Amino acid sequence: MSDAQDELVRTRCDACGSQLAYAPGTRHLRCVACGGTVEIVHAPGDAVDEHSFDAWAAAQGGVRAGILDVRILTCDGCGATTQGSDLSVACRFCGGHLVAAAEADGLVQPEAVVPFAVEQAQARESFRRWVRSRWFAPGELKKVGDTESLHGSYVPHWTFDASTTSDYVGQRGDAYYVTVKHGDEERQERRVRWSPAFGRVARDFDDVLVPASSQVAERDLARLGPWHVERAVPFRAEYLAGFSAARYDVEPPAGLDRAKAAMAPQIRDDVESDIGGDEQRVSSISTAYAAVMFKLVLLPLWIATYVYAGKQWQVMVNANTGQVIGRRPYSVGKIVLAVVAGLLVVAALVYWYVRSQQ
Repeated sequence: MSDAQDELVRTRCDACGSQLAYAPGTRHLRCVACGGTVEIVHAPGDAVDEHSFDAWAAAQGGVRAGILDVRILTCDGCGATTQGSDLSVACRFCGGHLVAAAEADGLVQPEAVVPFAVEQAQARESFRRWVRSRWFAPGELKKVGDTESLHGSYVPHWTFDASTTSDYVGQRGDAYYVTVKHGDEERQERRVRWSPAFGRVARDFDDVLVPASSQVAERDLARLGPWHVERAVPFRAEYLAGFSAARYDVEPPAGLDRAKAAMAPQIRDDVESDIGGDEQRVSSISTAYAAVMFKLVLLPLWIATYVYAGKQWQVMVNANTGQVIGRRPYSVGKIVLAVVAGLLVVAALVYWYVRSQQ
């Protein structure tokens, strides 16, 4: 744990002393009380930089063990201290925003952030529409609204660039047709002539996106896409004010493995295209990765959590596009009624058919 308290981003309004929070869709912090704004200033020439993976690995002396430094953050509102490893948290006493500005030794720092574009009110309305569209949801679920928890969070992701060269071995299949007789009938039968194939393909990948946190299921993050990384801006800690932001717990080497897995289908498509013919068989692909670059980018997410029948359910909103996914309970009564209604319709159709044949 760090002995010294970390520097914090100032999140108090100079005019009234209330909280400042990032205003989605802008380049400003906005006071939650008086509405005053403070511009988020980017330094001249500020840009989103990428890092050489090989240089980073050499500097680390190997693979890190995923150790996150614990920090002591002091609230500039009530003076209470909070310990944790997150980039941005809420004060546990007054709810003030604590955003760390100082860098932690040995950790990869965010290079970019895709700022929130969807306001909380918009996210809540998207949540309500999602609830109303669930056909077999319990009626009580329609009443879920303002009293439920809705909070914004940045989810860390890695992006990887790489130049790939892939040697392959396989077979090319060329189709041809022969005439086959069956008694007095003739028909065309498709057959395939196989021949050996080998070669090399190359492709450059840019911004292959993989989650850097295990706190949100990877399948959910994929369903929330597409994530518009091209809208990212150079990281400034002020964009985190008013939102939580966890540090990554997926190390860059593990992230690179996931990125390679994401590249594999495209490489295989390139191999099959290079083999040509009507069909392809691929025996082996050996890929070399060069000029691997990476960066850490933060992506915005609204999370709505509600309780129904004693169980917690969660809905997530992509805070850049408004895409909604989630899980919800089912009403057994509604499902039974739907099944019964369907059976009655089938029975009525059968009865009508029988009567019409008499």
